[in-house]
Amino acid sequence: MVEKYKVITLCGSTRFKDSFMEAQKRLTLEGNIVISVGLFGHSGDNEVWENMDEGTLTRER
Repeated sequence: MVEKYKVITLCGSTRFKDSFMEAQKRLTLEGNIVISVGLFGHSGDNEVWENMDEGTLTRER
């Protein structure tokens, strides 16, 4: 059986890791497909910043 699932994308500042995780869990358990942040560089996932020099970290896009 093929069903249609709602796809929800979470976006925002990675400072709010706990809020992302709560929303992702709740929305998934409600039967949605959730696309969210994979790494939380502003909330302790320090490997995000490894091997980056100052120029990379401050470059405007």
